[in-house]
Amino acid sequence: MSVLKPAIFLDRDGTLNIQVIRAGKPYPPQTVDEFTLFPGVPAACAQLAADGYVIIVATNQPDVGRGDQQQSVVEAMHAKLRELVPSITHIEVCYAPGQGIPNPEDYRRKPEPGMLTDAAKNLGLDLTRSWMIGDRWRDIDCGQRAGVRTVFIDFGYAEELRAAPDFTVRNFPEAAAVVRRATTARLD
Repeated sequence: MSVLKPAIFLDRDGTLNIQVIRAGKPYPPQTVDEFTLFPGVPAACAQLAADGYVIIVATNQPDVGRGDQQQSVVEAMHAKLRELVPSITHIEVCYAPGQGIPNPEDYRRKPEPGMLTDAAKNLGLDLTRSWMIGDRWRDIDCGQRAGVRTVFIDFGYAEELRAAPDFTVRNFPEAAAVVRRATTARLD
């Protein structure tokens, strides 16, 4: 019998890479050239991986489902992300457009927990020892629905959280430090 592994589920835009802000709301970059990581992301992910976490990106990309973005561009961004952050082992993507448009992928679209629960089933992950890190209310709600601890990166967007995160920080390296401290505290 194999032992289930803990994971760190990461939102993409506004968590790992710099988001585009319009009217106080975050949006994904439109081109691979615009896709730029926040400082400290590769090193923080490498530390979490060295601590035994499986590093997984869980990202909604509804612009593809709505026809506003090409899937090939998103996949090229993910190839760049994997190159820049080799400790990322898996990327879960939901292209469902949301906004009331029925889609069989809706159970995977954050705030629903499908991307996390699918990854847990397919990769042998222990959700009770896992985390979700993100910058939107959907990330926090998704993590809570999946039964993982949550860390909210607060950029002061013009939107409110719907559920309280376990921790609130200002950037990804701080989020990684929170996880690492909590992990160490559990082992003591």
